Amino acid sequence: MRLHAKTAIVTGAGSGFGAGIARKFAAEGARVCVADINEDAARAIAQEIDAIEMPVDVSQSASVRALAHAALEAFGRIDILVNNAGITHLPGAMEAIEEDEFDRVLAVNAKSVYLTARAFVPVMKAAGTGAILNVSSTAAISPRPNLSWYNASKGWVLTATKSMAVELAPHGVRVNAILPVAGETPLLQSFMGQDTPEIRAKFLATIPLGRFSTPEDMGNAAAFLCSDEASMITGVGLEVDGGRCI
Repeated sequence: MRLHAKTAIVTGAGSGFGAGIARKFAAEGARVCVADINEDAARAIAQEIDAIEMPVDVSQSASVRALAHAALEAFGRIDILVNNAGITHLPGAMEAIEEDEFDRVLAVNAKSVYLTARAFVPVMKAAGTGAILNVSSTAAISPRPNLSWYNASKGWVLTATKSMAVELAPHGVRVNAILPVAGETPLLQSFMGQDTPEIRAKFLATIPLGRFSTPEDMGNAAAFLCSDEASMITGVGLEVDGGRCI
């Protein structure tokens, strides 16, 4: 019960890594808000773990503000924020990615961290405590070809994490990131372009431990970084990658 009585918001928690994080937080005693653009998916996870669900489009300031208002109404305070929602573009030459795809990837993966900071950081500053966890990617430090703008967006998240950590440390707010390798999530096929045994084998060959990451892996890492056990850790990008970045 490392997160007993803490309140947590997890974006993109209706599936994949976000669902794994939400499940682990609930198991560790947190009151969880499952926030997702897919309301049905959010509702299913929330019912499973006895949490509350809220709709959010993390790329839209009005939607993020509404989430913050509703969460504060429900919880009274916000102890933990996990910026997990993310998307990618399909693999392709950097110059062939359409502008609207580029804009959407940056809006969901990068601008969302800015928007949630505007909505939640003042609350944490006022409380003098808080933990923010941004979900970056191994792509931030060991990018794969043909995913250039996704890679860049996750590099932005890692740099933002370190900058946020330095600025917010005097206010008692810690900011860390986890860097997953490709995992069994809805985004996997998008990363690979197509899901075939041959392409899976090629991806797995780059991971020394020989398997994809799982939502449970991310939940375990996130629970530690957002718990009081990690009270001296801030500005860290933790690679949860089976050795991919070695």
